Amino acid sequence: MIDIQKIRADFPILSLNVYGKPLVYMDNGATTQKPQIVIDTLIHMYSAQNANIHRGVHFLSEQATEAYERARQTVREFLNAELSQEIIFTAGVTSAINLVAFSYGERFVRAGDEIIVTVMEHHSNIVPWQMMCERKGARLRVVPVTDSGELDMDDYQRLLSPKTRLVALAHVSNTLGTVNPVREAVCLAHQAGAHVLVDGAQSVQHIPIDIQLIGCDFFAFSGHKLYGPTGIGVLYGRKELLDEMPPYQGGGDMVDCVRFEKTTYNELPFKFEAGTANYIDAVGLESAIRYVRSVGMDNILAHEQDLTQYALKELLKIKGLRMFGMSEKRVATFSFLLDNIHPYDTGMVLDKMGIAVRTGTHCTQPLMQRYGIEGTVRASMTFYNTRKEVDLLCEGLEKARQLFS
Repeated sequence: MIDIQKIRADFPILSLNVYGKPLVYMDNGATTQKPQIVIDTLIHMYSAQNANIHRGVHFLSEQATEAYERARQTVREFLNAELSQEIIFTAGVTSAINLVAFSYGERFVRAGDEIIVTVMEHHSNIVPWQMMCERKGARLRVVPVTDSGELDMDDYQRLLSPKTRLVALAHVSNTLGTVNPVREAVCLAHQAGAHVLVDGAQSVQHIPIDIQLIGCDFFAFSGHKLYGPTGIGVLYGRKELLDEMPPYQGGGDMVDCVRFEKTTYNELPFKFEAGTANYIDAVGLESAIRYVRSVGMDNILAHEQDLTQYALKELLKIKGLRMFGMSEKRVATFSFLLDNIHPYDTGMVLDKMGIAVRTGTHCTQPLMQRYGIEGTVRASMTFYNTRKEVDLLCEGLEKARQLFS
């Protein structure tokens, strides 16, 4: 069990008033709020420990380097990866997926190969593969989604073939809240001789992650979805694959020896971390992970599961509400439409009541097309949200329905 009032007190922004009403923040799928300990860490790094890493013998540089590499080790432990060399810091999930699409694509993908994605993917796990397919002459295949918002695993198995080079799929849908059977998907892909990238942007904050149990070849997540800073993310990759992949970017720190005749590259993970690393936000991410671990991922999961069931029950009582995504395995992310009211109008009414939700396509336009809609209202919750806030959301939706009826 978690002490919800103590948890909420750790997040200063949750004490804000919006339009004279207490903030109800339910846009966590876009970004999560930051606990005070993360904010304090960033202030400390800038005010007392700021120096470029890996490049100096002076005290501050050594201190910053130690903090940066300690953050890498903390991430490794958080994911239960085997080696710290398999943890690459990036700017976020989008950056991580683009890195794999370019570097893996250059080394392993040939004309006629196939890449499998799913209908529910975020654009950042679609477009880089489309670009790679165009560049390499490969083909993109798409796994359909059922009416209830689950992957059609029978179709997935049919799509797998000797031509399949890589499968890229979300661990959790940012729109539907569906938790996908990634371990099963990985096992089936490996049986077909394919590699797998899992987009963990919407799972690391909700579900305990064990890379070795999932068995995937790549896993990516963003710090700002995990109560950490923006501009920092992580790519896990199996060492034997990363060793064979060419660098994604060239520049400082990713080189061993530079000559005009030939340049040799640094060892892992530095081969994929060109330029000045975002070392301060990496330390901020470590602080966020330590905070989450102090609360306990099992405690977070239990609280959110209770919140999910309560929110589903209360939302489905609202007349005219149409929910998208009814998978039994899900997180507290809810996408819906209310009567014939435009999602933007619903969102504006909620905003005036201090309730922050997201409206639009949520960077999942193919999924919107699958359901024949132009967008939804999305309320995405996390462990600092409460049943009382769910009640306020439902009151706001009732008010919107009355206004536009």
